[in-house]
Amino acid sequence: MRQDWEPEDLIEVWALLEDDMKKVRNKSGATRLGFALLLKFFEVEARFPESANEMPAVAVDYVAQQVKVPAGAWADYDRQGDRIERHRKEIREAYGFRANTEEDQERLAAWLAAELCPVELSRERLAAAVARCRNDHIEPPAPGGSGGWWARRSRTSRPGSAAARVERISHATRSRLEDLVAGSKDDTAEGGDGEGTVSGGGRSHFAELKADPGAPGLESPLAEVNKLQRVRRLELPADLFADVSEKLVDAWRARAKEYPANLERMKPPRRLTLLAALCHVRRTEITDSLVDLFIQLVLKINTRAERKVDRELNAELKKVRGKEGMLLRVAEAALSEPSGTVRRAIYPVVGWEKTLKALAAEAAANEARYKARVRTVLRSSYSANWRRMLSPLLGALELKCNNTAYRPVMDAIDLLQRYLDQPLKEGAFFDPAETVPLAGVVPEQWRAAVVDDKGRIERIPY
Repeated sequence: MRQDWEPEDLIEVWALLEDDMKKVRNKSGATRLGFALLLKFFEVEARFPESANEMPAVAVDYVAQQVKVPAGAWADYDRQGDRIERHRKEIREAYGFRANTEEDQERLAAWLAAELCPVELSRERLAAAVARCRNDHIEPPAPGGSGGWWARRSRTSRPGSAAARVERISHATRSRLEDLVAGSKDDTAEGGDGEGTVSGGGRSHFAELKADPGAPGLESPLAEVNKLQRVRRLELPADLFADVSEKLVDAWRARAKEYPANLERMKPPRRLTLLAALCHVRRTEITDSLVDLFIQLVLKINTRAERKVDRELNAELKKVRGKEGMLLRVAEAALSEPSGTVRRAIYPVVGWEKTLKALAAEAAANEARYKARVRTVLRSSYSANWRRMLSPLLGALELKCNNTAYRPVMDAIDLLQRYLDQPLKEGAFFDPAETVPLAGVVPEQWRAAVVDDKGRIERIPY
C-alpha cells in the first residue's frame, strides 16, 4: 500500500459512502475506526494490512474525521483477538470474498511457479498474482517480507531443481558441457578487455557459442553451421526444459551468458543447468540466424549481380538525344536515294557511324537482355564461389512447409539434397528418371539457361 496520497485521491478512495457508514454504525471508539480502515484498505488491496504501519497515516487521519474518532485510536485497535477475525469475515462477505485455503494456496503456488515467478518475486509479479486472487474473489496470502508466503513460494515452487535436472542429462553430455568452459579458464574478468580469449590468442568454444553471426558473407553461414553442429553434438534431451517456463529458461541462459567467469566457481549441478539452458536456447537462435543469413546472402548476390550489369551496360544505356529526328532523317535519306550506299546516304544525316552504333546499343539494351546478363553473372558468381555454402546449409537445416503452394520448392530442395554428395564432374545434369520441378521454382525466362537442346536439366541450381 502506498503511503503518499494526494487530497483528490484520498477523497476518491478513502471516503466512506452510505453503505460503509451503515457497517460502522453499531461500532464505537477504536473498534469503529479500526473496522472502517480495514474496510477501505480491503477495498483497495483485496487483502488486510499486515501491520498497523502499513496503513497510510493520511488515510488514518481522514477516516478518523469521518467516523468522529481520534486518529490515535488506531494504535489501540486489537489486531490479535477474536474481534478482528469477526471484522475480517464481515468485510470479506461484504465484498464477496473468502479466506484462502491450503488448496487455494497450492493452486496459486503452481501457477506462480509455472507462469509468474521463474526467477524472483518482483513488485510487478506480486501485483499480477494479487490481481489473480482478486478476480477469483479469494483473499491472497499476506506479503510477509522476505520470509512471507510469497517469498517462500517464489524460492521453493520453481519446477525442477538443478540437481534433478542434471539427472536427466547423460554423463557423456555432462562431460561435453564441461568441455565448453574448460578452455575459458584464462578468460579475462567479466567486462574486461579480451573477454572470450584463451591463451594463445584464440577464442574459446564457449565464447564462439555466445557470439552473434558476422556480416553476411560466405564464411558467416559456414561458421554458424559449425556452431549449430557443435551444439547438436551435445545431445541434450529434447524434453530437458519441457516442464519449465520459458521465462525461467531465458533467465538461466542470461546468467550463463552474462557471467562466464563465475561458471567454474559454481557447483556442478547449477553450472551444468545454466550451460544446458544456454545451449538449448542458442540452438534455436543459431538456426534462426542461419535462415536470416541465407536470406540476406540471396539478396546480396542478386544486388551484386545487378550492380555489375548496371556498370557494364551503363554506356550502352545512355539515351541518344534527338533520336526521333535522326530516325526521320534516316528514313528521308533512304527514300530519296534508294540505290545509294549507307555510308554515303545515311551516315551524313545522323552524324556518322558512331551515332548509329549508339542507337543500336540503346535498342538492344532492353529488359530481356538486362535480365539475361544478370542471370549470367549470377550463375558465374554462384558456381565459382557461393555454391560452397549449399551443402553445409542443407545438411544443417531440416526444412518443412505445410503450404501446398510451396510444394514445388520443397520438392526441389529434396532433389538437391539427394545430389549434394555427387560431384558435378560426374554428371552435369540430373538423372533423366528424376522429376525435376521447374514450375514455381525456376522463372520462365530462366528455363533456357538450365535446359539444353536435348531436354536435359543442368544440376547448377540458382
